[in-house]
Amino acid sequence: MRNSRRGEVDPFIVMDVLAAARAAEAQGRHIVHMEVGQPATPAPAAARARLAAMLDGDALGYTQATGLPELRSAIAQLYDKWYGISVDPARIVVTAGASGAFVLAFSALFDTGDRIGIGRPGYPSYRQILHALGLTAVDIETQAENRLQPVPGDVAAHGLDGLLVASPANPSGTMLGREDLGALIEACRAQGAAFISDEIYHGLEYEAEAVTALALSDEAYVINSFSKFFSMTGWRVGWMVVPEVHVRRVENLAANMFICASHAAQVAALGALDAQDECRANVAVYQRNRDLMLAGLPKAGFTRIAPPDGAFYVYADVSDITEDSRAFCAEVLDKAGVAITPGLDFDPVRGHQTVRFSYAGATDDIKEGLRRLAAFMATR
Repeated sequence: MRNSRRGEVDPFIVMDVLAAARAAEAQGRHIVHMEVGQPATPAPAAARARLAAMLDGDALGYTQATGLPELRSAIAQLYDKWYGISVDPARIVVTAGASGAFVLAFSALFDTGDRIGIGRPGYPSYRQILHALGLTAVDIETQAENRLQPVPGDVAAHGLDGLLVASPANPSGTMLGREDLGALIEACRAQGAAFISDEIYHGLEYEAEAVTALALSDEAYVINSFSKFFSMTGWRVGWMVVPEVHVRRVENLAANMFICASHAAQVAALGALDAQDECRANVAVYQRNRDLMLAGLPKAGFTRIAPPDGAFYVYADVSDITEDSRAFCAEVLDKAGVAITPGLDFDPVRGHQTVRFSYAGATDDIKEGLRRLAAFMATR
């Protein structure tokens, strides 16, 4: 049987960890989940109520390829509320999760073989989607002194056609300030490279507020999602803001690739936008969890951690503990009943010496997980 080289993508290791954790639970064990970046809370009550009210009276058929006009307008209002900037709703494209937005952005911006820079460590699916589309993912080895983020010199040094950055980032939780983000955008402009900003963890910040690339450039592609702040991972609805001259290009791609994002999910998303007080209450829980992690992980022996400005992750260097993060995570799951993610997902070169902890769960689970980790490390 024929096989496409485009289909030769690496597995998403965190999903393997989740599967192993679920298998342990099926055997009756209690597992503390610190592996997946998934809020423990459901979609906001207003989101569920809005969809429920429509189920008996609306066929929920196809929508416009770019999304419900009402939803696009509401997202535009979000930019005014959060950042004080005006965004034309016509520039907003509702997508099948942020993942659908990445597929559309890469397809609209790049040709086969083009070189797109991604920070390492970084979200693994960037690399795999680029590969599947026949594009070249250029790993940029980021440094701790740069908060594990790319720097402007990387753009010309790697001969990039595009650069994708995330702030707050996964797995590190670090953010780019206005000056640093602006410098990266300017470096791309000077190189003639496209700039894509992954902002799906905006709203999940604990000290400084996240900066949107839209405040600095009208030429950037900005991608966001209802998955994280709005606690709607399984609903698979996201959006991106594109330059005005690219709207029709992206619309045509969206219509042919996806037809539209789920109508039901878009209706729920409209309700979620009216539930920001509830979502802010969730962020307060993450804040408490973050404080617990920053205090508890060093006591357990995980002392080399990136400063988590946002999102809900702690990325730790465990080179003083193990040279095989995958085996170490399997041991932690087996002996401590805590599921954590090996860094190999995020950094194929240095990831054997790193792990990621998620603190998106309930606070009591975080406390129990830290207790188990401390006990495990004390006997190791």
